[in-house]
Amino acid sequence: MAQEIKLTLDGTLLNWLKDQGVAVKAGDIIAEFEADKATVEVEAPTDGVLLEQRAQVGEQYKEGAVIALLGAANESAPAPAAKAEAAPIVSATPAAKTGNGAVVAATTPEGRIKASPVAKKIAEDRGIDLAQIAGTGPGGRIVKEDVEQFTPSAAPAKPAALPDTPTIEVAAAQVQSYGKLPEGSDVEILDISRMRRAIAKGTITSVQTTPHFYVTVEADVAALLNLRKQLNDGLTDQGVKISVNDMMVKGVALALRQFPNLNTHYYGDKMVRHKRINIAIAVSLPNNGLINVVSPDADKTTLSALARYHAELFEEVRNGKIKPEYIQGGTFLVSNLGAYNVESFSSIIDPPQAAALAVGAARQVPVVLADGTLGVGSRMKMTLSIDHRVSDGAEGAQYLQYLRGLIENPMRLLI
Repeated sequence: MAQEIKLTLDGTLLNWLKDQGVAVKAGDIIAEFEADKATVEVEAPTDGVLLEQRAQVGEQYKEGAVIALLGAANESAPAPAAKAEAAPIVSATPAAKTGNGAVVAATTPEGRIKASPVAKKIAEDRGIDLAQIAGTGPGGRIVKEDVEQFTPSAAPAKPAALPDTPTIEVAAAQVQSYGKLPEGSDVEILDISRMRRAIAKGTITSVQTTPHFYVTVEADVAALLNLRKQLNDGLTDQGVKISVNDMMVKGVALALRQFPNLNTHYYGDKMVRHKRINIAIAVSLPNNGLINVVSPDADKTTLSALARYHAELFEEVRNGKIKPEYIQGGTFLVSNLGAYNVESFSSIIDPPQAAALAVGAARQVPVVLADGTLGVGSRMKMTLSIDHRVSDGAEGAQYLQYLRGLIENPMRLLI
């Protein structure tokens, strides 16, 4: 029986890497999609033949959309009616009016918005959601003129969000309040990339919907740095180099075993406590980008394995091609700016996560020694951001005390 291949993220199909009718093996990359922050590779889940391609290059699809069918060599694809199971982008086919009379965009049964390539390009450049535009082309297709003539007032009214899970978007009217764009030879007008829009929307949502509070501690990292050197000296023949960040991820994960409440996510009237500890790591990208990748089961993984996995993961992500599992399933965020010699900072929580740890640089600073004299020590500051709906200051302080204990006695990271 034919197996459906579904998207696990919203995105635009960039390219088919395997043709219809071609045999593929499990793990083969069959297509590339552009998600908000990266190019995502879609793998074949099993061996088989690509019976049918149900997505078109350049079109947008929602998470859950069926993009292809995989089956046996002598198998035929089901009737086209099966395409109706894909997740729609908007609930209108091809164009319909909402309860308040506003018109929404046309979609196909596969869940993609029908729009010309030129219309898509203009909408992307202007930051316009195609789902808000009524198409006047054949079959409700959105054409160039529809996008150029679109104004925010024509957008359908959004349903009121629940108090616990509000939806935050920067309205066009708010942007216009900044004033007219400057003009002249002394300024350069830049388009906002899809990634930067995603970052802007995510951070606005987090700050405006999550009640952050912050707790900061300073740790003595002399023993940690010494252990790291010893470990790396012993791993030179294995091509592995353990970083301070690898050790921090391990420590953060082990500490979460003792404080599982900080590995809990907030969902309005319910909270979800995760049994797996999957640490999301903020990674800077070329061209001023940022993405959070996931180190699964970091509490159970050895330091050398973490170092190898992180190095390979970061390289792939910075090359712009990643798999969905690289960025899904994070339960707690670590952001480290130590490489930039930043003393301390605070991180924005990535909802529905309830906490994030910001790690500063290990710095040589004056310290008071045990005998009361002045000396030089290695110190590092850590700031924990916490969702006050999930936890409180005392628990945050206790978590940081435990984490500091692991850092200052780093042999515990190896147990």
